[in-house]
Amino acid sequence: MTGAQVRRRRRTRDAVGLLGGMALLGAAACGQAADAGGADMVLRGGTVYTVDEANPWAEAVALKDGRIVYVGDDEGASALVGRSTEVVELDGRMVLPGLHDSHVHPVSGGVELGECDLNEAASREEVVQVVADCARRDSDAPWVRGGGFQLPLFPGGSPTRELLDSLVPDRPAYLSSADGHSAWVNSRALELAGVTAATPDPLPDGVIVRRADGSPAGTLRESAMGLVGRLLPERTDAEVLAGLKRALSLAAGFGITTLHEASAGEDFLKAYAAAAAEGTLTARVFASLQVSPDEGVEQVARLAALRDRYESDLVRPVEAKIFADGVIEGQTAALLADYLDRPGFRGELNFPPDAMAALVATLDAAGFKVHVHAIGDRAIRVTFDAFERQHQRDGGAGPRHIMAHIQLFDPEDIGRFAELGLVASFQPLWAFADTYITDLTEPRLGPERSRWMYPIKSVLDSGATVAGGSDWSVSTMNPFPAMEVAVTRRDPEAEAGPAWIPEERVDLADIVQAYTLGGAMAGDMEAETGTLTVGKNADLIVVDRDIFAIPAQQISETRVDLTVFQGRVVFRR
Repeated sequence: MTGAQVRRRRRTRDAVGLLGGMALLGAAACGQAADAGGADMVLRGGTVYTVDEANPWAEAVALKDGRIVYVGDDEGASALVGRSTEVVELDGRMVLPGLHDSHVHPVSGGVELGECDLNEAASREEVVQVVADCARRDSDAPWVRGGGFQLPLFPGGSPTRELLDSLVPDRPAYLSSADGHSAWVNSRALELAGVTAATPDPLPDGVIVRRADGSPAGTLRESAMGLVGRLLPERTDAEVLAGLKRALSLAAGFGITTLHEASAGEDFLKAYAAAAAEGTLTARVFASLQVSPDEGVEQVARLAALRDRYESDLVRPVEAKIFADGVIEGQTAALLADYLDRPGFRGELNFPPDAMAALVATLDAAGFKVHVHAIGDRAIRVTFDAFERQHQRDGGAGPRHIMAHIQLFDPEDIGRFAELGLVASFQPLWAFADTYITDLTEPRLGPERSRWMYPIKSVLDSGATVAGGSDWSVSTMNPFPAMEVAVTRRDPEAEAGPAWIPEERVDLADIVQAYTLGGAMAGDMEAETGTLTVGKNADLIVVDRDIFAIPAQQISETRVDLTVFQGRVVFRR
């Protein structure tokens, strides 16, 4: 498997909960009726890593009524076994807290799986074959649509309309790239949209990739994607819900019990609400409502109305998503210095600094967690500046805000996460030298600037809260390959090779914390989840190996055998 394929790639005890666990233990030990005193589930005979610094290691865990009631040795857990207790014999396997994905696209990714899915295509030839198969399979569909293709498979990351015309000659086609920042369209789609050589690039960030004569070549970037995308048939509520259910199944199988939906409109919220109502929502969801660059602070009232309409115990639309910039590979990320291959050009911000600061202030005042996509060092700095202005107003009294992706830093800005109380949401799987890095990024930055890509250890060392995410379907939703990359800075599928920017390798305990307690802190939920602590929600997983006892190069091979969410088994291998 190539690098491109892989790319798709407070901690104190709750006193009330502890007393509750002791009371349960006392009832069982005194020989009361098993059904009255027994736990619902006991997991024993293995290694339990709690991520609770007061009690990091144990042998067993017991659960009752959706809560953790015991963490300790096997003998204490066995005293909680009653007639109706499910006993999970770990046989040396490991228990971890349920995992948190702090930046993911469950609905759109799940829908994509039911369309022309290019996520597993590892070569240009495979992309061509899959698209041809999709066109034959869905011959009656008005559009061929889907996505997941890897930009480095095409020269300059720009597939052409002629190639797509040869595969889909009879109707329009629209295929999004794996990173979600480009679209590949055919001539029929461009014709329907009226996109010609005379069509200007949409502001502030749209790019129509063109030939020398100005005619569209077949690749659209950022807001230019909407020139064709606005014509796509709207998906039905049933299609959206089906996509969500596909994603939930994947998430449960990877041990994920909390999802931060990174970009949601009302159609997605309807799907989450429907799944919650029918009991098929197998994770809690923090949904980030889409902030439009075409509107200003007046849109916050509309977003607050959506939040209030759909908020429930499991569905929490309490985040607002701002795209500060685009991506380096598409030359749409905002940089402090020029792109080396495009002198005089540094990319564009989606929001001028004052507009960004005003949005952050208004969203914070409305009680939203602000969740910002920031890739380039200029976008990161402008985002920090906006949060600093907000912090000066209220001293950080509001919810924790989140900055995601955070690829390229000026090192002077690294300490600002801790200073401002922001959560750094990294996607660790991207922190190795795959073809996105070697072919499309480093040549545009040069070695000195490239050193400061994905500086996870430097951010951790600054005292910041770090959370882990996947950005699925851009990358695999599986957290374990990402954990391995954070520790090794190497391709998890390569047998040998140097670490990429080895100074930024992290300890395994730190990256596990990023996917557990760090994720809980991203949701302001560390009192409820994120560690295996008596009184907290019974969110945990069983994996097939002790990940602290194996070579780092084997972490990616870890498999989840059991996922428990709020005391309910939602996945069993």
